[in-house]
Amino acid sequence: MKLTDFPPSAQHAGQRIALGFGRLTAADRMSPGFLICGAQRCGTTSMYRALRQHPAILKPLLHKGIHYFDTGYQNGPSWYRAHFPLRAHARLIARRQRVEPLTFESSPYYLFHPLAASRIARDLPDVRVIVLLRDPVERAYSAYTHERARGFETEEFETALALEDSRLSGEEDRIVADPGNYSYSHQHHAYLRRGRYLEQLRRIENVIGRDRLHVVDSDDFFGDPLPTWREVIRFLQLPDPAMPVFDQHNARPRSPMPRSLRTQLRDQFQPYDEALARWWGHEPSWRR
Repeated sequence: MKLTDFPPSAQHAGQRIALGFGRLTAADRMSPGFLICGAQRCGTTSMYRALRQHPAILKPLLHKGIHYFDTGYQNGPSWYRAHFPLRAHARLIARRQRVEPLTFESSPYYLFHPLAASRIARDLPDVRVIVLLRDPVERAYSAYTHERARGFETEEFETALALEDSRLSGEEDRIVADPGNYSYSHQHHAYLRRGRYLEQLRRIENVIGRDRLHVVDSDDFFGDPLPTWREVIRFLQLPDPAMPVFDQHNARPRSPMPRSLRTQLRDQFQPYDEALARWWGHEPSWRR
């Protein structure tokens, strides 16, 4: 029986107990060897579920996304380490697989949060980072649908886009000035700004280096997952096992976007996409 088979109150109690024990044993726990840092609504859950099938990759104990380096940093390193497997378990896996196992997590707000990259580089100096990208127009609409369904958005899509600049005005500066500052709109209402991928990728590149950053085109991943999977496994320097089961997760039904709005947003993103392609050395699938 899994924890998710119990009522929510029992699940929360079980998670608190597990986290308390994890903090007591934090010094004996693994640190993540890689992170999936975003982008939001770009297939991070699907990539997470594919990677956790690898025999030398150990998933976090409680949640896919721990959100330590964005909204949970005040909890401290022992709280973060509490979420990962014990090193003793990793040693058993290493003997069985004859390869040093890795653990990881997937928190898509890391890519967009202004302090997450520097925190990651400082606390996990050898970590590798995976980022998935998709058509920023589709990403914006998918994010809106997601936030609306979860109750974080109440406006219609076009109104939310019109409000974005005022909602986010000064929020990043406030987060940087006061690291304990949490911005609701910065996390939940950045439909267009999160699609300006290059500025976020450069922020990570500047602190961890290009060689430890791997960017995945989500449409390529969903269209033909095996080559993309193998590129990620090579990036993680792990052996290539049998092909995992690939599924698309967290897709939400939504009404079609008006064609005129789609064209407007596509034109708006064009200079950002062109700059991304030059940096990436890869023509994004949505521009081919």
